[in-house]
Amino acid sequence: MKGIKKNPTEESLYLEYSHQTEGCIFPLHTSVTLFLLSYCDCKVFNVFLVLTKENADSSLLREALSQDMDIQIISRQALPPIVQNCRLPAVVEQPHIFCRAGLAVVLRHIIQKSYEAEPSKKEILELLGFKKTCLKACAEVSQWTRLCELTIPLAVENFLQESSDQPPTIPEEILQLERKLSEPVRVHNDDKLRRQKLKQQRAAGVEAPSGKGKATRKADAQQPSKELADSSNSLELKVAFSKLTVQDTDVSNREPSHIRKAKASDLPPLEHVFAEGLYFTLADIVLLPCVHQFLVIICKKFSETLEQFPLLASWYQRIQEVPKVKTAASKCGIHFLYLPELLNSASKPPLNSNEVTAVGEQNDPLFTGGPRPTMTKLMEKGIEAMFSPHPCPSWTLDWNSLPTAVSPKEGKMSTDRALRKQQQLNNLVYMVLNRAKPGDRIVDFCSGGGHVGIVLAHMLPSCQVILIENKELSLIRAKKRTDELGLSNIWFIQANMEYFTGMFNIGVALHACGVATDMVIEHCIQMRASFVTCPCCYGFIQNTSKFHFPKSEKFKKTLSYKEHMILCRFADQTAVQLPPQRRLIGKQCMCLVDMDRATAAEEHSYSVQVISMEPESCSPKNNMIVGVPI
Repeated sequence: MKGIKKNPTEESLYLEYSHQTEGCIFPLHTSVTLFLLSYCDCKVFNVFLVLTKENADSSLLREALSQDMDIQIISRQALPPIVQNCRLPAVVEQPHIFCRAGLAVVLRHIIQKSYEAEPSKKEILELLGFKKTCLKACAEVSQWTRLCELTIPLAVENFLQESSDQPPTIPEEILQLERKLSEPVRVHNDDKLRRQKLKQQRAAGVEAPSGKGKATRKADAQQPSKELADSSNSLELKVAFSKLTVQDTDVSNREPSHIRKAKASDLPPLEHVFAEGLYFTLADIVLLPCVHQFLVIICKKFSETLEQFPLLASWYQRIQEVPKVKTAASKCGIHFLYLPELLNSASKPPLNSNEVTAVGEQNDPLFTGGPRPTMTKLMEKGIEAMFSPHPCPSWTLDWNSLPTAVSPKEGKMSTDRALRKQQQLNNLVYMVLNRAKPGDRIVDFCSGGGHVGIVLAHMLPSCQVILIENKELSLIRAKKRTDELGLSNIWFIQANMEYFTGMFNIGVALHACGVATDMVIEHCIQMRASFVTCPCCYGFIQNTSKFHFPKSEKFKKTLSYKEHMILCRFADQTAVQLPPQRRLIGKQCMCLVDMDRATAAEEHSYSVQVISMEPESCSPKNNMIVGVPI
């Protein structure tokens, strides 16, 4: 591997390295990242492979990677401190106080920096998809992001470790992807495209091809393959082809009357060309190394099972026709398989799998709708909406004496909203100041523009404050404010909170949306840290892969999932424009939902209080859940 010189103007990219098999570098997150770097021909990062074990054998890396990939190998102890607190992959800027962590965040950043370095390569930016949202939603709220970023890479790694000479158990995540590829495609102009497809079908007098051909992208001086041009007889392929080769499609012409008047329910569905639909995106980049390694094992030992994945195999063949993909893959040690025996079986339906019924969604014969019956049911068990008293309701920061950049007014908001934000901060900051000790590490989860974290960093110069936020622009604004203040005790991490692995003493979150509040509390409990949270968006609470509601054993004995969801929905009805009685019921529902959260934390040896902020007019969502480990 070529050694590299550190350039202070460049960013450093850190990738995990555990081992290498079949020309693929593990973990798969690393193979995916190297593949994207190669595809984008990105040279703007200093790339480091971080050995997960001191005795990891890296001697075969020279054979797996192209010689023009400049990579340096280091131990985990050599990582910058901020990166040591995160799961890899991670990108850090000089002077090592701003870090981006997690596969989706890092890959999106690589695309953005590659495009900024060479704006003429518009096909790179198009990897981010429509409105640049591909894999932007965090894995906690997006099943698609979770499938691509977390579950498929992990499932394939486990499959490779467990594979033997016995017929394998196919990972459910692979079956889920096969089903995904069989679903109709939804795009922003799909009505127009579906009418064009209907016209095409009626003109031919037969069903149109199923969209399982090949597609290419124009890149540099490369031309589309003859194979693609000959096979692009379906509308989906024509649209995908025109997008990739920057050509116009004939889908904007006015359609005949009988096509325009056709009902939406009579229009044929659009079929997948690539993973997210018609267009080649970052999702295809992420999935390719994972699916490739899965197919390598299947083809070597269990080729008879290939017919279970006709759509996946067709996608795998098609993606090889995208210019630069084969070249980029070979530089990363990925050598494509050819699956001719599957081309004739692509019309077979995808393998069915037992669908898991969502927990709590079953019909409940004892369920009675509305919040009052649910609240009455709790009262009969001795559970009522009760708030702990506020320890100092009149306490306030002296905002006039603080530097301007500390105030939320610097966050580009109206005067009235800034005043309410100051009142919210008074409540959270008071709770933290009464818990914090010199040397403590305080994490502001879901920090947004850093309103809470910046105040705490200024008020507690002997503590370290870490802002964790998924939105890049919010953190950039926060960093600009801290630069004006000259704060040196603050870090910025753009990541989903599960990618932060560092120790801390206090966790705080102001208006963490839906189950994000539950994630913050869980993270604090795992670290035995105190927490001060202000929940928000109760209506977005629902069962997830991590959380099932009600959370506490006490509430589970009384309420079903559906009854708990009734409380959550009505807890969102606290807006000032609503009638007072309705707001009161909403406030009581908020309290009961948060009491369930508090009781669940108490079951993990915490002392927890649910407190109402003062003044209550500072926000319709004005509850605080304050927990201290016993």
